[in-house]
Amino acid sequence: MQPIKFLKAVTGLFFLAQTGMAQLKWTNVNEQFGSLPQGVNVYYTAGALDGKPNVAYYFEVPLKDKKRLFVADTTLSRRLTPQQFYEKNGKPLLVVNTTFFSFQTNQNLNTVVRNGEMVSFNLHSTGGKGKDTLLYHHTTGSAIGISRKRKADVAWLYTDSAAKYPVAFEKGPEYRKDSFQYVSKYTFAPTLHHTPTLKRRNGIVESWKVQTAVGGGPVLVQDGKVRITNNEEMKFAGKALYDKHPRTAMGYTEDGRLIVLVVQGRMPGVAEGADLQQMAKMLIDIGCTEALNLDGGGSSCMLVNGKETIRPSDKEGQRPVPAVFIVK
Repeated sequence: MQPIKFLKAVTGLFFLAQTGMAQLKWTNVNEQFGSLPQGVNVYYTAGALDGKPNVAYYFEVPLKDKKRLFVADTTLSRRLTPQQFYEKNGKPLLVVNTTFFSFQTNQNLNTVVRNGEMVSFNLHSTGGKGKDTLLYHHTTGSAIGISRKRKADVAWLYTDSAAKYPVAFEKGPEYRKDSFQYVSKYTFAPTLHHTPTLKRRNGIVESWKVQTAVGGGPVLVQDGKVRITNNEEMKFAGKALYDKHPRTAMGYTEDGRLIVLVVQGRMPGVAEGADLQQMAKMLIDIGCTEALNLDGGGSSCMLVNGKETIRPSDKEGQRPVPAVFIVK
């Protein structure tokens, strides 16, 4: 599913108050997915979301478990279904969809880091429309990364194919609007011009060194609170922010668990999906301190030991995607 761009730029932080949605009851369903390693769990709920039918699953795995590998896989100029990625990667424990992408070119529109190397990059400039036709909107898209030390982080990134590592903004996304089509890291962080050895200052990390990362957006949770940075990341326009759809999201907890959440949707009377605010609240209830939204809609699909959790909403079944996140 391609992100829908804003027609109007909006600056400033975008906060959504937590809803009065009752906390969902989650049931451990490990036995449905064959043999799972110790510490790895799958949970299921059919609890209603604001009175609407709902089906959701989440997968948890300890980040510090050295027997687990966290990797990303991508394709070049083509897409594969999650099942095909599962077969291609030796039948791993988990496969889940990640990035937004172009249906026309099959290109990822977000960052992917594989084995410490950037293999896909954020789209940083979007041409304006209407009265803004001579202007460009510049954004830093969000991603979740896992370092060699098995520490997870959610950040907003500037990526450049000429640079080895992304520049990360950990306190908040950077947004600019001007008449220049192209941007550099100095557009978002002018201080890097004057202090080229800067490593970490005021929430800027010049070299975001992670072993694996996948991008999406917007961020949903920061510091254990709802914080949806849709305005700055320019992902969904207008009322689309509140639409209920199948969703995929990823985050991590203070006690070191990686969480992957999927919500079934577009199935009236069975599972109608979730909006971003509901996703944020679910992630917080699970225990996430930071989390972000990933591609959703017909792309949402999570396999555990090769078995589907939610049912994909496309009538054809699993949608081919250009990138996935994998736990081996």
